[in-house]
Amino acid sequence: MDQRVDFEAQEIVKAASVLAAHGWAPAGSGNYSHRCRDGTIAITVSGAHKGRLKVDEVMRLGPSGEPIEGRRPSAETPLHLMIYRLYPGAQAVLHTHSIAAVVLTRMMPEKGALQLAGYELLKAFPGVETHDCAIELPIFDNDQDMTALAAEVAAALTAQPAPAFLVRGHGLYGWGASMDEALGVVEAAETMVACELEMMRTERGP
Repeated sequence: MDQRVDFEAQEIVKAASVLAAHGWAPAGSGNYSHRCRDGTIAITVSGAHKGRLKVDEVMRLGPSGEPIEGRRPSAETPLHLMIYRLYPGAQAVLHTHSIAAVVLTRMMPEKGALQLAGYELLKAFPGVETHDCAIELPIFDNDQDMTALAAEVAAALTAQPAPAFLVRGHGLYGWGASMDEALGVVEAAETMVACELEMMRTERGP
């Protein structure tokens, strides 16, 4: 593996291990990427099992998304590229498939956003310094046309920035200025999504 991507590939593999331990990569799902120091992007290859990811299952893309190696990147690459274009400070993007995110968004078929308010974990989001606030995570309907979905998400995040977003019945995307920050954002968001689902179940009763 090219030395330029070796560090980023190792960061992706370590993050994959953390996310898999949470149960957020069922059946090997999800996709992860890291911006490289030379402007290229390291991303998981298509079909790689994220629960047991290896360094050689991370490939490189050019800044515009063209594969540098003779392998196929994740089908959701357009969403990763969109985030890097929209947020120049973003260095890592993580996409998880938790049960909580899938179930909660399917239980809210008409909702365009999930509001998170009053959680201490909100302070895991960059720039948030108090629990006494509300953050909205946009919810987008799933689409197999990832280029179209990326354009829809970009338009929404341009109008109203957010630290993460949800795809209905699919999962969550989060990012950060480092892999550690991206992990913190995703772990906090996933935990609060799970809390919201639990509260919804409690309110509805048996």
